[in-house]
Amino acid sequence: MAVVAAVTLAVGVREFGRWTSSRVQRRARQQLFAEVQPVHVTNCELQRFGEAHDGGYLVCANLLGAVQAGYSYGIGGVDGWGCDISAQLHVPVHEYDCFDVRRPACSAGRLTFHGECVGPTSVVEDGRPFDTMANQFAKNGDGAKPIVLKMDVEGAEWESFLAAGDSVYKRIDQLIVEFHQVNDPAFVGVVRRLKTFFVVAHLHFNNYSCDPTLAPFPAWAFEVLFVSKRLAQTDGAPGAPSPTALDAVNDPEEPDCQTIGSNSAIAYSGPLGA
Repeated sequence: MAVVAAVTLAVGVREFGRWTSSRVQRRARQQLFAEVQPVHVTNCELQRFGEAHDGGYLVCANLLGAVQAGYSYGIGGVDGWGCDISAQLHVPVHEYDCFDVRRPACSAGRLTFHGECVGPTSVVEDGRPFDTMANQFAKNGDGAKPIVLKMDVEGAEWESFLAAGDSVYKRIDQLIVEFHQVNDPAFVGVVRRLKTFFVVAHLHFNNYSCDPTLAPFPAWAFEVLFVSKRLAQTDGAPGAPSPTALDAVNDPEEPDCQTIGSNSAIAYSGPLGA
């Protein structure tokens, strides 16, 4: 979904860690940037699922064959990704959003919308229900099924991933995440934990959030494709830099911003096609 103002996202992180000095923030960004660099997954055939711009995500299409259910967190009334996953894989997709409870239309797929959000615990806040991924999988009868999961929840991803047990990650074949914010040292540990189960196969920066003051990041929102180590084969070489031929800017009306080169220089270019 379209990225909202940075101040709103900072609140969404729920004070998950304390941001300290600019030196600590800079070190955190450097470490986080290094952790999310993709590797070459030799058996991955990338395909775009979802919208042509914001709301579209790359997955390893040829590694989805075992998936029995999809989970789409953060909908905003539109879920082309969930519709494509359901229609092409012939599996049910569970959608979660407690802030925008409009139910996306999808004539070709089997979507079940839940007016609930994901979080580190089961709780109701300001009348909005939150629950953990583990509980949501179990309630839907998916606790033992291979899953593909997309999450774009405006900052709540960090605590949700930190709270998830190993059994959750062992169920997920591919995990597509839009992360928000880059300055908190605690974020580094979250990604490192994810990488005990997954390899990073793709990285793309969201041009709604371009900010040249966050080097080596060119933007504070970025999309990462994680592929389970059970499935991914890699030769250890670096992955293809973004943008690939399948990537598209999130906002087609604004310049793109992606990192290039070994020195993490920031390059700005005009809008890319879908």
